[in-house]
Amino acid sequence: MTLSREHFDELYRRHAPGAFRRARRLLGSDADAHEVVHDVFLSLWERPGQFAANSSMSTFLYAAVTHACLNRIRNHNTRTRLSLQHFKQAPTLSVAPIAQPDQTSVLRSALEQLPHELAQVAVYYYFDELTHRDIASILGCSHRHVGALLKRIEHWVNAEEREPCVS
Repeated sequence: MTLSREHFDELYRRHAPGAFRRARRLLGSDADAHEVVHDVFLSLWERPGQFAANSSMSTFLYAAVTHACLNRIRNHNTRTRLSLQHFKQAPTLSVAPIAQPDQTSVLRSALEQLPHELAQVAVYYYFDELTHRDIASILGCSHRHVGALLKRIEHWVNAEEREPCVS
């Protein structure tokens, strides 16, 4: 796929606002969301071949923004400030979509340390409120496996003494 300047500008006008909303919801910061969207679109401009046209552009950008946000969360320097005490004082997380802002904060902190597969499932379920079947379709697994992964996330976040999860 090659992109002319006009085609790229049109893609940006059409898709950047949605990509920004997605990034802001995951990151909780306008500044970080702007950076992620900029990076995703810059990457698309520099390497247009990464969009293989196996899906729609919006689906491609949704996945790209999700992965960029997860990487940003994981690499963020606040990871060193997290401690087991933080999780003991924070509200517990249950296997149900997030209803409370304090649970969102707990999940954002957990995303920094969760293995990639669990972090993806957490984003799709808790932030996007997708069903087990929808998540299974995205990941290419069974909806029962998604349920098992959600249980692992709940156990991992709520455990008093966590051991690294194996993906």
